[in-house]
Order: sequence, then C-alpha cells, then structure tokens
Amino acid sequence: MSRSDTPSESRPWGIAVRMPAGDPMSAPHLLGEDWSGNRWYASEAERDSAMADMRAHPPWYRRGDSPSVQLEKINPDSHPGR
Repeated sequence: MSRSDTPSESRPWGIAVRMPAGDPMSAPHLLGEDWSGNRWYASEAERDSAMADMRAHPPWYRRGDSPSVQLEKINPDSHPGR
C-alpha cells in the first residue's frame, strides 16, 4: 500500500489511487495486487490542484510511457464516516 491516511474534519477531500487490473506493477515482487492508497486534503481546490499534478506526465518517464494509476476524486459526503 502506498499511503493511506484517514479523512478528518480538517481534511475531508480525497483522491483514491489504484492500479488497473492486470497492471505489470501489480506483480507480487513489485507492488502487489492490492496496492492502493488515499490522499486527503483540506479543501476541494487543494485536492483538485494535487490531482492535476498527479495527472501530469512525470518528467522521469520516457517519452511515450505514461503512468497507469487510476485516480478518483473523493468528496466529503462520499466516504464512510460522513
């Protein structure tokens, strides 16, 4: 698991990060099939800015390669405990 923080009153906006099924990085000797994580932010704008950064092409990737992670917005009213 990459990182999983618990949402709080001060950080209710989130991003769920997952790999698509069959991704080569899900091999047991790499990240594993159950790799996922959540990131939590204080505001919707902060979350959306972070998501835009996460969707940008990483400078260390080769031209033509792209990350295969799936990003999904989590709103305060859509996660457990709210």
